[in-house]
Amino acid sequence: MKNLRKGAILVFLSILVSYSSGARLRSSCNPTGKIRGENPPPGQCNQENDSDCCKAGDYYTTYTCSPPVSGTTSAVLTLNSFQKGGDGGGPSECDSKYHSDETPVVALSTGWYSGGSRCLNNVTISANGRTVIAMVVDECDSTMGCDKDHDYQPPCPNNIVDASKAVWKALGVPEDNWGDLDISWSDS
Repeated sequence: MKNLRKGAILVFLSILVSYSSGARLRSSCNPTGKIRGENPPPGQCNQENDSDCCKAGDYYTTYTCSPPVSGTTSAVLTLNSFQKGGDGGGPSECDSKYHSDETPVVALSTGWYSGGSRCLNNVTISANGRTVIAMVVDECDSTMGCDKDHDYQPPCPNNIVDASKAVWKALGVPEDNWGDLDISWSDS
């Protein structure tokens, strides 16, 4: 009888561990692949705002998802110019327009962009003891990169809020610290 009870307890514990591991896997966001970089044609990768350019032979991780969105989702704020000729490449996905660096706008990693479901909606970004509201105008593509359409830049990581200079200014970040900043954000 004792062996039967021990066996039942072990079965129950292994089911519990298996279920909880599965739940963790379902709520995580794992890489979906890699793309191989090629050197961009001369003068074709805009390195404004310290943007990276793909390098021949390097592999870049791709994602189709982003971490789950909560009331305050952790992310990394990066700098992007949405102006014509800026390092953002072409016009914004949401409205096919360029946006001034003085306008608080952002691009979200592919999973958070969610097929455009957040287009032209506002998000609230908090960091440095301040908060700013910015409009989503573009996708920071986590699935593709290293080509002309992506200004020969690598795919975005899956946790990026790519922001205009106006967002950085509103957060009170000194210009010499612009680039990468840990933030939290939420839908407004």
